[in-house]
Amino acid sequence: MARSPRPDGTTQMTDPAPLSGPEVIRNFVKTLPTAPGVYRMFDAAGEVIYVGKARSLKARVTNYTRPEGLDIRIQRMIAATCNMEFVLTETEAEALLLEANLIKRLKPRYNVLLRDDKSFPYILIATDHEAPELRKHRGTRRAKGHYFGPFASALAVKRTINSLQKAFLLRTCSDSFYKGRTRPCILHQIKRCSAPCTGEISLPDYAELAEEARQFLSGKSKSVQDHLAADMNKAAEALDFERAALLRDRISALAQVQGGSDAVARTVEEADVFAISHEAGQFCVQVFFFRAFQNWGNHAFRPRADATLDDVEVLEAFISQFYEDRTPPRQILLSHALTEPALMEEALSSRAGHKVNILVPQRGEKRELVQHAVDNAREALGRQLAEGATQKTLLDGVANLFGLNEPPRRIEIYDNSHISGTNAVGAMVVAGVDGLSKKHYRTFNIKSTEITPGDDFGMMREVLTRRFTRLAAESAPDEEGDESEMPDWPDVVFIDGGAGQLNAVREVIAELNLPREVTFIGIAKGEERDAGREKFHMEGRAPFMLPHRDPVLYYVQRLRDEAHRFAIGTHRAKRQKAAISNPLDEIEGIGPTRKRALLQRFGSAKAVSRAALADLTSVPGVSSQLAQQIYDHFNGS
Repeated sequence: MARSPRPDGTTQMTDPAPLSGPEVIRNFVKTLPTAPGVYRMFDAAGEVIYVGKARSLKARVTNYTRPEGLDIRIQRMIAATCNMEFVLTETEAEALLLEANLIKRLKPRYNVLLRDDKSFPYILIATDHEAPELRKHRGTRRAKGHYFGPFASALAVKRTINSLQKAFLLRTCSDSFYKGRTRPCILHQIKRCSAPCTGEISLPDYAELAEEARQFLSGKSKSVQDHLAADMNKAAEALDFERAALLRDRISALAQVQGGSDAVARTVEEADVFAISHEAGQFCVQVFFFRAFQNWGNHAFRPRADATLDDVEVLEAFISQFYEDRTPPRQILLSHALTEPALMEEALSSRAGHKVNILVPQRGEKRELVQHAVDNAREALGRQLAEGATQKTLLDGVANLFGLNEPPRRIEIYDNSHISGTNAVGAMVVAGVDGLSKKHYRTFNIKSTEITPGDDFGMMREVLTRRFTRLAAESAPDEEGDESEMPDWPDVVFIDGGAGQLNAVREVIAELNLPREVTFIGIAKGEERDAGREKFHMEGRAPFMLPHRDPVLYYVQRLRDEAHRFAIGTHRAKRQKAAISNPLDEIEGIGPTRKRALLQRFGSAKAVSRAALADLTSVPGVSSQLAQQIYDHFNGS
């Protein structure tokens, strides 16, 4: 406790100012062991601001007690530190894995962050059925079968599956579709499926096709192609030209899978290739996936990192986070040498369950693959910087023409879609300094029963009430954050509509009493709904139009059209889902298992609706009480 004088000359006891910076860290150093582990630094608000790992916690943390000579970023981090926590690990490799996990989960502002993380799709040959199915897979590997990937995009998977269908004639239909077939579907007619569902091919012969596909995707493409070529020659010699032509088409499809990229691996069976580019304070990491001597696509990432960091620091942090929830391949090729490659190999090997080698190739095909990735990283970063400059100009124009104090960092656009009030949805599209941000898009199913069908004003009230009520409850209005990050609060909100829609918005905002000022703008359709003649409505200004050829006008039109497209697409999906919904879904107590049992017993929902109570009771899993409930549902009791 400390003494402080009162105005009347007496003194009072006060708490001393909390320690921060080097003083806090020195107190922890006294009791730290020399063992490996992970440490977390906290600011005054209790937020984690940095996560680090160390071979010796005592030695590493001691460095922070002497901030002189460290770069400005680290000095700021040390000054903001008010508390620390530590976790001891058995090895430094274990500490590296734990560090990556905590960084991805906590997102500390002083760490390098893998911002645009994503799950990559795989190809699955599912073997939990008598006729293995070929399909795309994303997420947890629960299904029994052989997984091949990752692929850089769903489009790459679709393109590969199409070629594999031509090459191996495997089915891609669901098990329920397969079970219900009485004659081959159109895929058999166009030579994309061998139709095991109707016995057009025997199950042992179909199993051979599935095994050939597995071998091909596992890297044994040459042996598969040689086998098909031999069969084609035998068929030709036997004058079976139809079979020879089918085998020729299959071989051609395999060649299409292998040669469908500008970077083909001839000697690299399995590897991930990483290359980093750095310009104007921004980083881009390009990742290529090579499996079975084939290029399965690439993806450009934009990690969040301080501009003072060098490429190696960013790449090292990126790789450890990239494989935090992915299985590493047997080989990783890099554009830059890591500071501790042996440690990274040990950590990734323990995660993968097999030896992982990290190389920085200097010659040969591996070097060519890395250079190709470097070129792509530079091109992607250059394109990003160019687009960012254009976007900055547009946002400056938005601020100027609509009278904002500064360029907006987050713009939200809202629209509704329905048919006579049915399946009504609201849609929110988001744009920022990097253009449209689809991961921030949101949809709102209109829930209120008090809204008159087709009441666009009422629907907009509900959407905005739900959006801003939740935003006010979950987000701080005075957030600052990283300038490159998308903020939670919008600076500008565009509403598809004129004065009426804007008045509805004003009512909502007045009732909510938002803790932060947001500019709302209505976009009214032009005369005869002509694009370019839109009128803009803002509070405190008369309706106005923008110059006909102004780039900002085109930009706002694109935002409005994107919101319209997104709203219509969501509405159509909802309408389609409602059209194919099963009446059994409306009955409480009937889940997937009981619904399947009922359909297997009676054949259709219509047949279930006509069934007698005794017949319903005889279905496995259906109690007498549930049977009565089903009977009453369809018979109006």
